[in-house]
Amino acid sequence: MYERDIVNDLLAGTKASINAYTMAIQECSNQQLRSTFQTLRNEAEQFQYQLYQIAEQKGYYTPAPQANKNDVNQIKSSLQAAVNNTSQMSQMR
Repeated sequence: MYERDIVNDLLAGTKASINAYTMAIQECSNQQLRSTFQTLRNEAEQFQYQLYQIAEQKGYYTPAPQANKNDVNQIKSSLQAAVNNTSQMSQMR
């Protein structure tokens, strides 16, 4: 197996782990266990970013071009509006 394949497999596996930890956090009612999952997720995110940097440096991964600042601001506004709507709906209960 080539190094590039190993790095890409590790990236995919780490992404799956992060998603699994996030789901576990959302479903967990035990605060101590929830905190443990959050720590594990944070560590996995740090590992994923370090691995991503290696992959990018070696040319194994090419990120998408940077988004236009106007597009970023538009998405940010849309997400903030959605958060505000959700917050208002939860206050109505």
